[in-house]
Amino acid sequence: MFGMRKQPPIRTLVGEGTVIEGEIRFSEGLRIDGRVMGNVLALGDERNLLVIGEKASIAGRVKAGHVIVNGEVRGPLESDELLELQPKARIEGNVRYERLEMHQGAQVNGNCGRWRRRTNRRCDWRPMRS
Repeated sequence: MFGMRKQPPIRTLVGEGTVIEGEIRFSEGLRIDGRVMGNVLALGDERNLLVIGEKASIAGRVKAGHVIVNGEVRGPLESDELLELQPKARIEGNVRYERLEMHQGAQVNGNCGRWRRRTNRRCDWRPMRS
C-alpha cells in the first residue's frame, strides 16, 4: 500500500501469566500478553511497535510510536504515529495520538486528543491532566 512503511520486528514478548513490577523500556517491537505494573516506554526516535494483547493488563504510563491495544491500560497512553484500539481494548486514562483507528467495542474512559508533529520525528507533547 502506498505510504505504508514496514513495521519494526517484535523482538520481546511478555508472555501470558508473567507479572512485571517496574518500568519497561524497549526499542523496535514489544508484545505484552501478561501483566505490567509500571510504565512501558519506547526508546529513541526510531520506529517502534507496541502490541497489548487481549489478556494483557498495564497499570502505568504507555508511550510508543505505533500502539495496538486489545487489552487493558490503566494510565495515560501516548502514540506518536498510529493508535489502534481493537474491539476488546479498555483504557482508563487520557489518550494522545497522531492517528487513531478505533474498532466497535473499544472503550476509553478519559480524555482523547490529537497532537501535531512539529518536525519529522519530534512531537509536541503537552502534559496531560488527570
